[in-house]
Amino acid sequence: MTNFAQLLERFDPSTPFHAPANWLQGRTVFGGLSAALSLEAGLRERPKGFPPFKSAQVSFIAPVTQAQRFNVGVLREGRSVTSVLVDCMSDDELSLRTTLLFAQPRASEITHDSWCCPSVGGPSQYPTLKLDKKIAPACAFNFEMRPAGGSLPVSGAENPELLMWVRHLDAHGVDPAVALIALADSMPSAAMTCFTQPSTISSASWMIDLPQPAVAGEWFLINSFSQKALNGYSLQDMEVWDESGRRVLWARQTVAILT
Repeated sequence: MTNFAQLLERFDPSTPFHAPANWLQGRTVFGGLSAALSLEAGLRERPKGFPPFKSAQVSFIAPVTQAQRFNVGVLREGRSVTSVLVDCMSDDELSLRTTLLFAQPRASEITHDSWCCPSVGGPSQYPTLKLDKKIAPACAFNFEMRPAGGSLPVSGAENPELLMWVRHLDAHGVDPAVALIALADSMPSAAMTCFTQPSTISSASWMIDLPQPAVAGEWFLINSFSQKALNGYSLQDMEVWDESGRRVLWARQTVAILT
């Protein structure tokens, strides 16, 4: 089994990359990994003095079934903000397109935060979720998950919400933003809480924002809620909080429900 830290050590954006079997999600590479590697490729290409990573727009265009190559290009470099495009190719097919935004912090008198961390105990207060190998994809076993409320996947729930403490099994030495992107996509779609039997899902798009530059951490509280499910697609909001109660990531994802 190849953990996240080991995977990043062998990753080279300039050569074809073969994801280990334990990072697959069905027949494709785990979407969170492809997005994280796109950011990693951008970080390795950035010149000295690049601003911190701020946000990303990810389009999941086609399944990643072959070796991946990452093509990086700077769209515009301004005084404070730089936009970078990363195309992830699977063989000769475009599979993932990511626009990365790097932004320098600005001095401002306007500060507010209207979002509160869910009222739950720390990760040590909850038992680890035991994953069923017959249901959970291989990529899920790279994380430890501890439900802290909400509903469970494939439970026929009326409340389409997932709330779990999650950590990488090993992300030592990995850039904090890269580790955070992979971890943020670790849980199944929130709409899967309504399922009564396992079924296939597929991410279509993902918008990610970081309120401040990412910092290293171990446990993170992920709250994912399906706002609307209609015509075979679910729109879900996702929030990630660190152990101090600080929100470190906000995202919105469109998921295709193939059932």
